[in-house]
Amino acid sequence: MIISSMLDVFVSMCMLVFAIGAVIAGIFTAYFGSGKSRAIGAVLLLIGIVVGILFWNYTDGIWTTGGWGWETVKAGVVALVGGIVGGLIALGVFLAGIMKA
Repeated sequence: MIISSMLDVFVSMCMLVFAIGAVIAGIFTAYFGSGKSRAIGAVLLLIGIVVGILFWNYTDGIWTTGGWGWETVKAGVVALVGGIVGGLIALGVFLAGIMKA
C-alpha cells in the first residue's frame, strides 16, 4: 500500500513538472527560435499542454478516473519544493566555499 502511494506521488510529480517545463521551454523556443526551432517549440508547447491536461484529468478533471487525490498532489508539491530549496541551499554553500578558497 505504501509503495502504491509513493508511486502515485512520483508519477503525478513527474507529469506536473514535465508539463510545466515543456510549456515554458516551448514558449521560450517558439519566441526566440528561428526556422525549425520555432516548430520544435510549438510541438513542445503542445506536448506540455496535453500532459498538463492529462495531469489535471488524473487529479480532479472532467473525466476523473479517481487516480490521484489532491492530498497526493499536495504532498508531492511540498516534497518537490523541499527538494528544490535543499538543492539551492547546497549550491549556495558550495559556491560560498569555492569563492572563499
